Amino acid sequence: MLEVIGVQSTEEMIEKTIPADIRLENPVYREPLSESELLAEMNELAGKNDTFRSYIGLGYYNCNLPSVIKRCVLENPGWYTQYTPYQAEISQGRMETLFNFQSMVCELTGLEISNASLLDEPTAAGEAMSMCYMVSRMKKKRFYVSEDVNPNTIDLLKSRGLPLGIEVEVCNLSETDFEKGKTCGVLFQYPNTHGGVEAHDETVARAASAGAMTVAATDLLALTVLRPPGEFGVDIAVGSAQRFGVPLGFGGPHAAFISCAAKHMRKMPGRIVGKTIDSNDEECFRLALQTREQHIRRGKAVSNICTAQALLANMSALFGLYHGPNGLKDIANRVHAYAVALATAVTENSAHTVVADTFFDTVAFKLSGITADELLAAALAKEINLRKLDDETVCCAFDETVSAADLEELIALFTGGAEVDVEGSGAAPNQFSGTVHGRTSKFMEQEIFNLYHSETEMMRYLKRLENKDLSLCHDMIPLGSCTMKLNSAVEMEAVTMPGFANVHPFAPHEQAKGYHEMFDNIKDILCDVTGYDGMSLQPNSGAQGELAGLMAIRGYHKANGDDHRNICLCPVSAHGTNPASASMAGFTNVDVKVTANGAIDMDDIREKIAKHGDNLAALMITYPSTFGVFDDGLRELCDLIHEAGGQVYLDGANMNANTGLVRPGECGADVSHLNLHKTFCIPHGGGGPGMGPIGVKSQLIPFLPAHRYAVKGDDGEDSGYAISGAPYGSSLITTISYAYCRLMGSNGLTRASEAAIMNANYMASRLSEYYPVRFTGENGFCAHEFIIDLAGFKAVGIEAIDVAKRLQDYGLHAPTMNWPLGNSLMIEPTESESIEALDRFCDAMVSIRAEIDQVATGQYPKDNNPLVHSPHTLAVTLSDSWDRPYPREQAAFPTGKKVDKFWPAVGRVNDVYGDKNLVVRL
Repeated sequence: MLEVIGVQSTEEMIEKTIPADIRLENPVYREPLSESELLAEMNELAGKNDTFRSYIGLGYYNCNLPSVIKRCVLENPGWYTQYTPYQAEISQGRMETLFNFQSMVCELTGLEISNASLLDEPTAAGEAMSMCYMVSRMKKKRFYVSEDVNPNTIDLLKSRGLPLGIEVEVCNLSETDFEKGKTCGVLFQYPNTHGGVEAHDETVARAASAGAMTVAATDLLALTVLRPPGEFGVDIAVGSAQRFGVPLGFGGPHAAFISCAAKHMRKMPGRIVGKTIDSNDEECFRLALQTREQHIRRGKAVSNICTAQALLANMSALFGLYHGPNGLKDIANRVHAYAVALATAVTENSAHTVVADTFFDTVAFKLSGITADELLAAALAKEINLRKLDDETVCCAFDETVSAADLEELIALFTGGAEVDVEGSGAAPNQFSGTVHGRTSKFMEQEIFNLYHSETEMMRYLKRLENKDLSLCHDMIPLGSCTMKLNSAVEMEAVTMPGFANVHPFAPHEQAKGYHEMFDNIKDILCDVTGYDGMSLQPNSGAQGELAGLMAIRGYHKANGDDHRNICLCPVSAHGTNPASASMAGFTNVDVKVTANGAIDMDDIREKIAKHGDNLAALMITYPSTFGVFDDGLRELCDLIHEAGGQVYLDGANMNANTGLVRPGECGADVSHLNLHKTFCIPHGGGGPGMGPIGVKSQLIPFLPAHRYAVKGDDGEDSGYAISGAPYGSSLITTISYAYCRLMGSNGLTRASEAAIMNANYMASRLSEYYPVRFTGENGFCAHEFIIDLAGFKAVGIEAIDVAKRLQDYGLHAPTMNWPLGNSLMIEPTESESIEALDRFCDAMVSIRAEIDQVATGQYPKDNNPLVHSPHTLAVTLSDSWDRPYPREQAAFPTGKKVDKFWPAVGRVNDVYGDKNLVVRL
């Protein structure tokens, strides 16, 4: 490899790639663990967490994850190692399941459109608020929130509204006048935070008459027996699908949902899976309306959703399929019946009273003769967690795992020892039948929701879906800017350990000692790697991390009396989400030019600083750049920004080239987010989960995200800004990155970066003879990724999409296509891939270049050649007729090998047809 690259050693390659003034000389040394040592440590940490019975609720519930879904999906790399389904032809399995997720959400909420997934319930509420604001064309600034909404949702709404200038007013909705012309939206919880079920028809009607939209934060299980929001005029419904088979995991990852009326579809955030047809006129799936995505729209994005929660949305959809509508109703009725049984027994055997006459799964008691603190202490003695509302009121939330014995224990706790026979309580009729609250409409009657109720049929269905998707189990996925690397089996072990999986995010902190020890350890490791002084684990996606970092900068300027600083400089070479996140943080974007070789134009930077210096808030850069280059002059650039009074945000998306080699915090950067789902090995799960913690220099520590349920004394606790629903983001998958760092040790992390850079330069060297390689450093080397320019082939009718689809015939996944440059492929091999895998891809690209030349010389017509007809399905290859000038063998077996063939499930998808004929649910 070194010989092909043209250097004598790895050290020489690094010297010619990374500017000398930023190279790290002495990384902090950490000893690596063996796999057996790691497992022992993870089991020890898990054992320090207490898995008490939690009846806290607030959108988080214990649930039963069916073993067939756990084993065949959650623990199966054929499901968790895929990327976002941008190459639809080799992503049909997971997109079918996401389509089913959308359909299930629509059926349960009674609304017409749903997306593929969001991050958590509070951030989904924040996205709904942004939707209301956008629908009002950003003219109506007021957003009313019921005082009976979950408190962590209220906190996040206030935080998200602040930079956009949205006035979030928490109030009693029945006593509030929704002022016409000023109110963009109204949000209520259904059922509410203390369990009550209310009729909201009057609120919805008053909001509509004021020209405002309504948002219901709701519960999918409750909606199997409660009247769905869409049936009483609600515009948007949001919530969490966590209780549909996804472990608590101390806060995540979980799939949230959002659904809305069809007229608002183009304002909906996140990813939507839609139906279309392929080149053979067969029905298939693909991502619809992609131009709304944050990295494409840059400064005009409508949401802060980049990484989604596809794996968890798939699990929830499969939970719904496995149980079907009748099974879900059975679970709901049993949960509700136990709640009613508790309320009845407690009121009959004590002086306590029930706060709400009508409730689903959560009962709030006004206590008599005992304080809330005294009752909670008695509960903790029995390893039970309840929720305190105030000094006299306590909540108890039921879930599907509650047993008759649990119910008897709760009754005894509340009544001081009363023994009540609860036999048959789980089969009692629900309170809602025949009332205004009861659901009368049927749901999920489509065939797909009524086929797979046996483990045999579900297992086979899951395998059929898995077989349609290309994952890292098959070959390399060399997506530039995405870092698709090995997620080793041992790193995944802790995800399903009960000590990590079954802890409620709002349980008392002393019950999560193992988690907090791990958090402290991984924050120390990440600070050592980055050179930062403080770290927050709260952001649960890269986009959330960007927003959190920018809000820290915003808070810093405000504290210094510099509220006027609102300009954010974003070079064209920065990650596509950067300007979008800056806009959401309330900054005004100013683009910075790059030179012909892709480096930041220092002359243009100086001009922009001179023009905007007094108002300069921040510079956002990606390093190495999205063009795959280590720019010279990073320290000088940071110094210029600091001299003008600004702060430097260095996007950590490309940290896989820096780890152990460059510390951003020592180069002048003030804040970075780290994509744990990239550099630090959390698998992408077919489009999520992700984690985007932020590291900051000392002056920004007070402005890290806050959370009401975080440990007191955590960094940033007084910032007043929450970024996610849980205090430590998607805590469960943080175990993966922690395991990765412990296994690698400091030398391993450094070696990984060196190998990633070597792999990229090896491939660039091999391919440069056949394709123009754009953007290299001064010595002709790229970082961990590189761009090949395909624009020159447009003259013969071949574009990047044709090369991308043709790669599928080789059993390969295309690199990132048409970004950051049009008609290009951005290739990132990562350190995980062997030389055999690199050569397989390079050989395929060389072969494809030969086919392009055959078109150029006229051997094949521009409109009838292996590239424009790719990918070739099994059905096409075996069809009775073949009217193409190239043989079937060349179409389907371009390498000549006829074994281990991965067949695309469908022909080339027709995106235009799909967007013109939009179908996004069953």
